[in-house]
Amino acid sequence: MAQQKANATGGASGTADKAVLEGGPGDFPGLIVVIDPPGTPELKIPYLAGYEHFQATGRSKETAEGTLPVYEWWERTELPG
Repeated sequence: MAQQKANATGGASGTADKAVLEGGPGDFPGLIVVIDPPGTPELKIPYLAGYEHFQATGRSKETAEGTLPVYEWWERTELPG
């Protein structure tokens, strides 16, 4: 499956290219991220010394930025070093 990097966003643009992240490590903030291309089944988010991986759930969530697809955390990979 293809993985895409997503970028955290605080801006307000169209909602078709954004998603809500749920889950992850206890200190991982819940985020709304930009996804490119929209509909990507997996996201890889840089965090601390590694990546948090999220998968599309098929669910949506109402947010301040509109109704967005929900991606759930499923694993972490660490960078060497």
